Amino acid sequence: MEQFRRGGWLIALVCILIGFMIAVQFRTAQDSKGSLSQQRIEELSDRLLKTEHERDELSEELHKMQTATGDAENTQDQDMLRYRAALIPLAGEGVIVHMDDSTKTVKAGENPNLYVIHDDDLLRVINELRAAGAEAISVNGQRLTGISEIRCAGPTLSVNNVRSSAPFEIRAIGDKKSLESALRMRGGVAETLGVWGIQIDIKTSDNVYIPPYRGSIRQTYAHETSEREEESK
Repeated sequence: MEQFRRGGWLIALVCILIGFMIAVQFRTAQDSKGSLSQQRIEELSDRLLKTEHERDELSEELHKMQTATGDAENTQDQDMLRYRAALIPLAGEGVIVHMDDSTKTVKAGENPNLYVIHDDDLLRVINELRAAGAEAISVNGQRLTGISEIRCAGPTLSVNNVRSSAPFEIRAIGDKKSLESALRMRGGVAETLGVWGIQIDIKTSDNVYIPPYRGSIRQTYAHETSEREEESK
């Protein structure tokens, strides 16, 4: 009986020890699991912060690229507007035309005005050059624009309100062969002016310089508007 009691106490003690060990092991496992979860949370947090930092850097870089692209487009637009307004000097292949009054002796009864250069003579040459594809034209250093005038002003001709007299130098940039052929074609302007002795010398060049327009481009009455159909009268 005594041995049975001692055996019972021994079994009870072993059970208590086993329970204690199980409890300690469970607690250790829980602590380890909690530590692992915390470690993963910290790792994910670090990754998130790193990703947000990279996102901010990429966003700033994209903004800089968009700004640079916008500035480049604005610069190109401004350059194109200045080109169309003839506000920049140009150079390229083309022709240089020298025109001078006739040296023929005026016969009795003939009109002496037929032997001197008039505004319509210059306009005929300029129109032929434009029709042949001239991209820029100047007369005696005056760049022609959409608002340039060529008119007689007494014994002189006025271009951009600047008066000059013969000889005249017309410069045009474009395909030099096409420009020359347009002026020299049979029955063309050079042949017609030659009937009255008007001197016209046409030379091609690979480097024709044309200065910018230096007059006023201010508009008082015209203003931008949306496109619309012509109003009925």
